[in-house]
Amino acid sequence: MLTKVASTAREVIIGDNRPTVIIGERINPTGKKKFQEELQAGNLETVRREALSQTAAGADILDVNVGAFGINEVELLPQVVQEIAALVDIPLCIDSANHEALETALKVYRGKPLVNSVSGEERSLSRVLPLIKQYGAAVIGLVQDDEGIPQSAERRVSIARKIVERAEEMGIPREDILIDVATFSVGADATAGPKIIEAISRIKMELGVNVTLAVSNVSFGLPERILLNNAFVAMAIAAGATCFIADIAKIQPAVLASDLIFSRDRRARRYIEAHRQRLQKTEGTLT
Repeated sequence: MLTKVASTAREVIIGDNRPTVIIGERINPTGKKKFQEELQAGNLETVRREALSQTAAGADILDVNVGAFGINEVELLPQVVQEIAALVDIPLCIDSANHEALETALKVYRGKPLVNSVSGEERSLSRVLPLIKQYGAAVIGLVQDDEGIPQSAERRVSIARKIVERAEEMGIPREDILIDVATFSVGADATAGPKIIEAISRIKMELGVNVTLAVSNVSFGLPERILLNNAFVAMAIAAGATCFIADIAKIQPAVLASDLIFSRDRRARRYIEAHRQRLQKTEGTLT
């Protein structure tokens, strides 16, 4: 199952036995007061800086989210999408809970974007899926429905199946759907980890679609979060995850190491190149 997204200059393919795809998450004002204030004032300095730095760090796709109190997403999201597309050549993941903002951004995007996200809620399915079909985008399906985010692997699989089936009924091919299994913190629920890993494995086996997840959620509220996130990355890849939404600088070493071990990096080229780049940065700092 190959999910393809593209800018005008580059195509990214998400799939089994391929390098794990990393979606850079940092263009998001949630919990960032200064960033929110910049966006409210129409200042895109942080947007530009994060787009360039994440691309330089090796992100495959950039998540673009401008949703915050006091921001007109319908006007700002397409503006930011165009601004980033003019700066970097990698594909974008258009991220909004506002279907009107999604449509205005999809209208100006050149290429095949990823949309984050549609959920199993009826309102979301009825509003977002027609946009995905109309604009030929790929979409992340979040395992949440009108009853909320499920705890069990069984319910996660059930909601994922609902999203896939509803999308296919509209003529959206299965390869254009990624499922986000909805990660919980193991600090809040000690059984969250095994449930998430089981959900990834079952969704891969039963539905065949690509699976993504937000890595940092698993360690929320706990010390040494990078240690937990890195362990989780390896387990998720082993279970069948093919894509992560994360801070590229924090997750890349664990992803590249896991890809090498799981034979997704032939001749260790990506792993060694990243190692060389880190050495160069260290030497540059010392000099």
